[in-house]
Amino acid sequence: MSVGNVVSALRWCGAVVLMACSIATAAAEAPSGAEGVYASAPPRLLQIRTLVAGGGRQTSTGSGFLVSSDGLAITNYHVVSDVALEPKTYRLEYTAADGSHGDVTLLAVDLPNDLALVRVDKHDAPFFTFDKAALDGTLQKGERLYSLGNSLDLGFTIIEGTYNGLVEHSYNEHIHFTGALNPGMSGGPAVDPQGQVVGINVATRRDRQLISFLVPARFAAALLERGRTQQATPEDLRKDVTEQLGNRRTALYKSLAEQGFRSDAFGPYQAPETQAPWFECWSQTNASASPKPRASINTTSCTADASVFIASDLDTGAVQINHSYFKSIDLNQFQFANVLAPKAQPYLRLGGPYRKWYTPQHCHEDFVGIAPASTHPPLRVMWCTQGYREFADLYDVVLVAVTQDQSDEALVSRLSLQAIGYDDAIKLGQRFLEGLQVVR
Repeated sequence: MSVGNVVSALRWCGAVVLMACSIATAAAEAPSGAEGVYASAPPRLLQIRTLVAGGGRQTSTGSGFLVSSDGLAITNYHVVSDVALEPKTYRLEYTAADGSHGDVTLLAVDLPNDLALVRVDKHDAPFFTFDKAALDGTLQKGERLYSLGNSLDLGFTIIEGTYNGLVEHSYNEHIHFTGALNPGMSGGPAVDPQGQVVGINVATRRDRQLISFLVPARFAAALLERGRTQQATPEDLRKDVTEQLGNRRTALYKSLAEQGFRSDAFGPYQAPETQAPWFECWSQTNASASPKPRASINTTSCTADASVFIASDLDTGAVQINHSYFKSIDLNQFQFANVLAPKAQPYLRLGGPYRKWYTPQHCHEDFVGIAPASTHPPLRVMWCTQGYREFADLYDVVLVAVTQDQSDEALVSRLSLQAIGYDDAIKLGQRFLEGLQVVR
């Protein structure tokens, strides 16, 4: 190789080394995803506090985030629910990361998705935008996300996790997020590495580790558009809560009726189980119990994750179907009846804080025969209901049916419906009873 070639080669190698050094230096100086997100987030984040209007002391705290330059912000409905329901008793305040604070005005709510739109007195401040892939449903599973909020009133916090798509077997549309959300972070944003909103912090599973849930960003974007020019009075907001709850329950039970029931076997009995995909079913048995049971009990319970937060002392909307097959091992018919009796009682929410929300329960019990008698066993049926004091035409209903064709075996079936219209409850209850059959 000539001297000229050697010099050229050395210059090329030097340039490569210099470029590599520059890249390494830039990478070292550039903030990581979490650092970059957190560095730009504080001016756009809020802590939202609920205070007793007369006393000025806070009763709860949550988070929120700015979504416009004129002070519009998103948070959870459950963060501001006291003000939505009792505006004369409570008021809202915000505190920003820079120490500024002021009043918060509630503009609009999305009860089914646990969201609220508020206005604060911040103008020309930076704000969050929504991730386009999250809005159109094309975000890829495994995407790294960063949840932001004021955790446990300790100051603004960033939590790293991953996007795992929508939760399966759930009527409520939630994102599964593998980050540890803590109280106080409710209403804060979960963003991608570019700082765009993918979801809103809403809940965590207390019986599991690192399983949390986000409300999809598209619901927040829709609420922003709907409430941007809305001038709702406190009375309007209270009415809106009532209307949204009624519409939600109508849609839920219409879907349940349309999905229909399928039959499942329990000993010689056939019992109805829902075909709706948003139920989660579990079974249990006492076969391995100690001491050895004198009656075998096999139970299947199917529950819909369809609850809606109304107030700090009221979540409603659960739907449950339960079947328990009892078979005597060495009990006489009187002992067997004694085992059945406590299992055939209705379970409604009574006493304590529920007196505020519910009327007294009313129950009716009767023996029912469904034709043809050859395939439908005689039933002892108990129907219990209680109404909502604040929400007209909505009821919690429990229907319990016990087969009466044998003295040493029985099927106990239960249908529990929360926040349902009375006519819808009657129709679903009738279909449920008609689905109880016997094959011998």
